[in-house]
Amino acid sequence: MPENPPSAGWREAAPVFAALGDGTRLDLVARLCGGEPLSITQLSAGAAVTRQAITKHLHVLEEAGLVRGARRGREQRWELDPQKLDPARRCLEQIGREWESALGRLKDYVER
Repeated sequence: MPENPPSAGWREAAPVFAALGDGTRLDLVARLCGGEPLSITQLSAGAAVTRQAITKHLHVLEEAGLVRGARRGREQRWELDPQKLDPARRCLEQIGREWESALGRLKDYVER
């Protein structure tokens, strides 16, 4: 059976999933979920990677539209754009519905 082409929602979510596929970037997004913009100094505190690596990861997240940086004085502060997570959330919800449906059909088959 041929695969269905990905919908626009899946294509829109793909860069988000790719960006979040790295543990360091996922940690950065989690830290930015507090709502308060954070500097690279704050984001790199306690991290196992250098500030330069944090900066590179932030730029990948920025390219995916997940974060944005704004210069405030001598610092650049980063914040999350939570709206960009919506397409990924919708895709995951669709996958969840499809799995629930498949498991329901399996249950029906097994209980016959």
